[in-house]
Parts: sequence; C-alpha cells; structure tokens
Amino acid sequence: MREIILLRHAHAETAAPGQDDASRPLSAQGEAEADAAGAWLKQHAAAPVRVLCSPAARTRATCERVLAALGYADLRFEPRVYDATPATLIRVLEDHADADTVMLVGHNPGLETLVALLTEGASDSGRGMPPGAVAWLALPAGSIEPGTARVRHFWWP
Repeated sequence: MREIILLRHAHAETAAPGQDDASRPLSAQGEAEADAAGAWLKQHAAAPVRVLCSPAARTRATCERVLAALGYADLRFEPRVYDATPATLIRVLEDHADADTVMLVGHNPGLETLVALLTEGASDSGRGMPPGAVAWLALPAGSIEPGTARVRHFWWP
C-alpha cells in the first residue's frame, strides 16, 4: 500500500500590479487555513516520508506551516508541480516511488483533476479541492494507475 497526501495551497493574496503569479504570498485567511490543515494532518497521524512542493510562494508557505505542525519530512521543491497537469503530477509521483507516503503540495486544477483520475478513472468527475484542502489517497503498491486509488480522507478548512 502506498499513500499520497495531496494538499492544495491555502488562499493567497491577489497579485499586485506587476507581480507574477508564482510570487503571491498567503493571505491572513490562507495562513489560518494552512495552520488548520497542519493540525488536522497531525491529529490524523500523517507521517509523510517525503514532501514534494511547488516552488510558488503560496505553496512554500502552506507547506512550511503544515510541516511545522507535523515535524520532520524530507522536503523537496519540485518545479514540475507548478501549473502541472495530472499526467505531469503522476510522473513526479512515479519519480518518488521509493517513498511509501508522499505529500504533494500544489495547485488546481491539476490536483483536483488528479484526485478524480486516480479514484474514479476519469478526469471530469472530481469533487473539487478548495484552498487548503487535503485529499489523502491509498493506492496499491507498485504503480499509479487511474481508478486504483481510494480516498482515505478528504478535508478542507
């Protein structure tokens, strides 16, 4: 069994004039959401062996706040997660198949589409993933195939 914890970044500030999307920080609401996600994950004994995080400012800040609650994890900033398609996210996860429990901190629409693809086998049947949401999936060991995951937990602030 392999577990994948997908965490969407919490609410971010609107981009200021001339500010690029990747540098948008968390809003005060987003900071509270990230803290709540960290507390929820800790309460449910989340113990990712590796954390893969988009390099965008809002995902880094979400990840840092969550990891402050959880403690240790092997944190790696992964540029492919930013603005990724589900296919790219699957390749990223496959590249880290040596880790039994991975947390991936990223963005929509990639994350919510990935959840739908892995659980339902179709990318158009998702439930959505609000900012700060967690989709905790269990998959058979070995490979990541559409329709083979089950949702262990789904939570949002």
